[in-house]
Amino acid sequence: MAERPDDSVVIRYLTAALQPRMPLGGDALPESEIALIKEWIRDGAKNDSLPETTELRTPVYLQPPVITAVRFSPDGSEIAVSGNGEVLIHGVDGKAPLRRLMGSAERILSLAYSLDGRLLIAGGGTPAQFGEVQIWDAKSGKLLRSARVTSDTVFGASLSPDESKIAAGGTDNSVHVIETASGKELYKISNHENWVLATVFGIDSKRFVSVSGDRAAKLIDAATGAFLENVNLLRGELAAIARHPKKDIVVIGGAERVPYIYLLDRPRNMKIADDSTLVRKLDRQDGAITALDWSPDGTRIAVAGAAPAVNLYDPETGQRKASCTGYQAGIYAVAFSPDSSKLAIGGFDGKVRIYKTADCSLIRAFVPAPVTVGSTQ
Repeated sequence: MAERPDDSVVIRYLTAALQPRMPLGGDALPESEIALIKEWIRDGAKNDSLPETTELRTPVYLQPPVITAVRFSPDGSEIAVSGNGEVLIHGVDGKAPLRRLMGSAERILSLAYSLDGRLLIAGGGTPAQFGEVQIWDAKSGKLLRSARVTSDTVFGASLSPDESKIAAGGTDNSVHVIETASGKELYKISNHENWVLATVFGIDSKRFVSVSGDRAAKLIDAATGAFLENVNLLRGELAAIARHPKKDIVVIGGAERVPYIYLLDRPRNMKIADDSTLVRKLDRQDGAITALDWSPDGTRIAVAGAAPAVNLYDPETGQRKASCTGYQAGIYAVAFSPDSSKLAIGGFDGKVRIYKTADCSLIRAFVPAPVTVGSTQ
């Protein structure tokens, strides 16, 4: 069934129903051009791009890439950043040479390390062609295996703590669960009614939660794929989730702009429109929430999105402790360092900024990709 044009994320950004309005920094598109895009969506948004090629080429950057994922290595020495068709690995101190992990997916939208730092998981794909989960040897930079699922990119890939499974959301309103050791898809869960944008496993790897534009945070049995229950009371569309490092507690957020902290285990029997798993809600943000992270020491939650700042909260009290600024456009990625002392942020402007968690003072800012000045390629 074709998507209703006015409900499309593309149209909502072009008409400023979602912020920032696109094209960012340019004039609004005329109604005639928006009408053409609506017609294309109404006709099924058929792909008219060039056929896929299997040849891997070193990406050339004429401008900084939009950053959609960042993640510190578990030893804190490196930071992985999404690039165009690759993962860019930088030394946190800026001294180590850049390492480039190039794959076949045009977009990298999520990153996750195994707890021991041995594996790096990259989720993404090529729009209108395929979704892909890549499994890399983090030390050597060798692609161990990859799994292609769906006919579009995948979002919010997460690795279970025991490293046995990877969960990733899709535009097919499903969660795809992949066996890490083989790269084979174990099962697909199709109980969401909109795109699935983020996932996270529980502490013991036996359950995971997926969040979607259908407003639901769904708790799933990781062994069987069976739906257990909705964690939350349905409110606004959801786009992000993060878990407490030592407890089965999650924070979720999205279009409503409010981060909600929920228990995964219900303290009493569920009732209709029940919200008994809610621990607390944090401040309403100045824009839609697109990224969340929970510090490894459990003392801070980072909230990022369309607003030009990332706010840090004490999850025990709900009080805001700091605000990291320096952005003028959307923020799509946020990650704490393993020792919780640093926070890495990336987004539309193509810069990675690393801040001190204590006061949000800037430590370092850099463009993660080698930009070719004056290139005509």
